[in-house]
Amino acid sequence: RSTTSARKRHVYEQVIILGDGAVGKTSIAMRHTEDSFSNVYKQTIGLDFYLKRLSLPGDVQVALQIWDIGGQSIGGKMLKNYIFGAHAVLLVYDITNYESFQNLEDWLRLVQRTFGESKLPYIGLCGNKSDLNHLRTVKAAKHKQFADENDMKSYLLSAKTGDQVNSTFFQLAADLAGVIVTRPEVEVTSPAVKATIINHEQNDPDVKAPDMRKQSKGCLIQ
Repeated sequence: RSTTSARKRHVYEQVIILGDGAVGKTSIAMRHTEDSFSNVYKQTIGLDFYLKRLSLPGDVQVALQIWDIGGQSIGGKMLKNYIFGAHAVLLVYDITNYESFQNLEDWLRLVQRTFGESKLPYIGLCGNKSDLNHLRTVKAAKHKQFADENDMKSYLLSAKTGDQVNSTFFQLAADLAGVIVTRPEVEVTSPAVKATIINHEQNDPDVKAPDMRKQSKGCLIQ
């Protein structure tokens, strides 16, 4: 995974993004690698690859190959083969969809079963659609508890606005390469995001959020 040339260290890492369909896995990968976003949901068929090169402090060059498994079910025949080759796993859920958060228990168990007695890869917990914080059904404390209990890195981001997407992958790359980065070095990788904040009480899982989808003819994904 690592080579050295002309005082530069080159690191190659394979990252796989897992989670339920429509939580924004493809959108996260595209935002980071292409800085693009589509409001129209199109299910990924099979497996897509994305490549991103990052420069870390100390002349460390990291190539991240990001695997997007799309809408494959958790029982997909090839899924374990994809997971076993990964150096890092990002478990993604939609903060406005409590079921997608609950189902991460099953996704995590799949990763654990796949690696068995082998050392587990780097695992990060990603709550997507942070731009819809006023509609969230997964409390921040619940997110943190799940991450802490399972020794996972914790991230909240928005593929739609780009908030914290680049910084998530920058921190992931640094952790995998064994490079210590400061908070300013991480934060400078994410663009400034301007958003209108709507104050609503944090929703409990059993409280239904307003169904904004009824106001649109298309299926939106952030």
